[in-house]
Amino acid sequence: MRLELRVCQHCLEGDHGASEQKSALLQDMVACAEQINAHKDVLDLEEVHIRRVRDDEQGKPAALPVVAATIQNDQIVLNDTQLVAEGQDGNMLLYANLDDIVTVLAGNIDEINKAVPGDVTVDLSEPSAQIISNADLGADINKQT
Repeated sequence: MRLELRVCQHCLEGDHGASEQKSALLQDMVACAEQINAHKDVLDLEEVHIRRVRDDEQGKPAALPVVAATIQNDQIVLNDTQLVAEGQDGNMLLYANLDDIVTVLAGNIDEINKAVPGDVTVDLSEPSAQIISNADLGADINKQT
């Protein structure tokens, strides 16, 4: 299995007029993906890619050749934030909704926590913690105080 998280570099840094909430969600996604990458063997993942997308290369994949798009004002717009998972059978799952991405990544962190000794939690922002709470995954996360 392979996993690729793509996030907008500018929004991650708080540019592009991104709200503090969106910026916090993106930072949490990257922190979770980094932790998943560090423990990818526990989840039987071959590769974990974290791609910070810039304006001049919107949606361009690092490894998994899938790009999500939406239609806004009668124009096709590539999603610069998405999570792509490729299964062992070659099927790909694409998550473009921010809430879904946070939920999937937190679920993976929870699975790692069940399999390894010690604490593999990620300190999540209030917006991410609320999303996870609403999803009721039972994920072992820590909300920032």
